[in-house]
Amino acid sequence: MEDFIRIFSSMTNVSQTMETEEDLLTFLHIKFYHPQQHCKGFYGLLPLGTRSRHSADDPLRLGRDAQACTYSLADPKVSRKQLALSAYRTPQSPDMLFSIQNLSQRGQLSVNGSSLGYLERMDLPDKALIRFLEYEMLIVRESGEAKTSFEVDMEVLTVPPSRETCTCVPGRAPVMDTGMVDQNTAGLRELGPLETDETLIYYK
Repeated sequence: MEDFIRIFSSMTNVSQTMETEEDLLTFLHIKFYHPQQHCKGFYGLLPLGTRSRHSADDPLRLGRDAQACTYSLADPKVSRKQLALSAYRTPQSPDMLFSIQNLSQRGQLSVNGSSLGYLERMDLPDKALIRFLEYEMLIVRESGEAKTSFEVDMEVLTVPPSRETCTCVPGRAPVMDTGMVDQNTAGLRELGPLETDETLIYYK
């Protein structure tokens, strides 16, 4: 009888520990902004307004390819795989931390003004402004104690998050306008340079 009570008590303690961890998941708030979002359905594939739970050992990928990425943007200018967020921990801290990696061959990605080239990564601050193409993403981390999973929620902002973070958008170099447009390459310029694993499909 005493053995049964001891085993039951041990199982109860484990159950309570698991419930406590589930109640204290690390939480990522991801907020999107694009200057043309009001007229284009960029976010139609995102689970806006709902919490999604993810395993901590699987990177969270964002891009155009819904099969290759955890979350996808319905925008032909976005790379098949644009970026990845990976959870990690250190011996010095119990917190679940995150790193961000640029997966796009098309161009740079910036984190609070620091640029990342293709496959480059850096630690993600607790509050980070991410920029790629014309997108702005504000990612805010809330610490939790769970070690095996974390939660994500997504929303769309009506104003650029760079206003909140007081981060100015760098100006673009002036371009000389000759008044002439090459119809054969205009579409390519709109889409940006192709990645090595991408092809264009023309519709007649």
